[in-house]
Amino acid sequence: MSEKSRRRSGGERGRQPSVKDVAERAGVSSMTVSNVVNGRTNVRPATREKVEQAISELGYRTSLAGRQLRAGRTKILAVALPKLTTPYFASLAHEIITAAEELEYTVLIAETTSSPERERHAARGFTTQFADGIILRPDSLDGAGVLDSHGPMPLVLLGERVEGSHLDHVMIDNAQSGRDATEHILSLGCTSPLFLGAHEDKQFGPGWVRSLGFRSALKDAGLPSGPDRLVRVSPYGRAAAVDTVHELLRAGIEFDSLVCATDLIAVGAMYALRRSGLSVPGDVAVLGWDGTLEGEYANPSLTTVAVDIPRVAREAVATLVRRVEDPDAPPTDVVVEQTIIIRESTTGVLAVPAGESANG
Repeated sequence: MSEKSRRRSGGERGRQPSVKDVAERAGVSSMTVSNVVNGRTNVRPATREKVEQAISELGYRTSLAGRQLRAGRTKILAVALPKLTTPYFASLAHEIITAAEELEYTVLIAETTSSPERERHAARGFTTQFADGIILRPDSLDGAGVLDSHGPMPLVLLGERVEGSHLDHVMIDNAQSGRDATEHILSLGCTSPLFLGAHEDKQFGPGWVRSLGFRSALKDAGLPSGPDRLVRVSPYGRAAAVDTVHELLRAGIEFDSLVCATDLIAVGAMYALRRSGLSVPGDVAVLGWDGTLEGEYANPSLTTVAVDIPRVAREAVATLVRRVEDPDAPPTDVVVEQTIIIRESTTGVLAVPAGESANG
């Protein structure tokens, strides 16, 4: 290939076309190309058309670093979540992307796998500032750990409120919903519920806070509410829940209901109960958390404390964009409500989906 041909193809093989390549192809100056790329109006229509045609032919892409230096914004948001294979976090990631697109932002997703170091890395703003801000849902770091690690990049924290924090928070009232969920279980006549998924070494996470509401409701009802009502499940998920319930049954621990920190734990618990010859809810009532589709299509269908995931996403994105645009604004706290969806696993009655009649 001749030197002239290489120039027409955008430069040496393997090299991305540059502004200079586009300028040569269009027969204009590099400044004119820059004006077109950045949407400035001081370019004649005929000239703009020539430049846009050259960009298309060469496959030129603007430099993210260059755009950031010129505009101070990337229009990219980073989102760091614990585990994308979990239905709740997969749905949350999808909804965040949708909400960001409505505001003309692109989202890059990072999976922390609940690693403390990965969460610190995200809170610091990663290695390079490729985004305008970060949405972080920590799983291993407590609030103090996030605050200690936070760098200069705008950060919205999903989870429990951190006292004295300068960060924006989007959260759920887990303690109150823990009470509400337990009161539903008690209203069915249950007197010996257990809470699956409370870890004493994680007294900052949603599971622990939900268990505080659980114990509070038991105490108000005059029922045993000590720490022996709490059962650890590790790691959070179906398989660990199966093993945990089998261990409870082998140990002869009596319970007539299970309040589970997540839908996945609840689904695993129901599987273990059925494998042990127990019926749900005839022998043991089961309630989950998060409102995922997995619970809706479980057998029996799962009563769950449903989180409004689309609203969590919209609030997180809107809060972060506001922070990017006004770095000095006071921190905000947004509380997203939860709703108990009552299904077969506690009442034996299949809930009618919204918009459908009892006759289908």
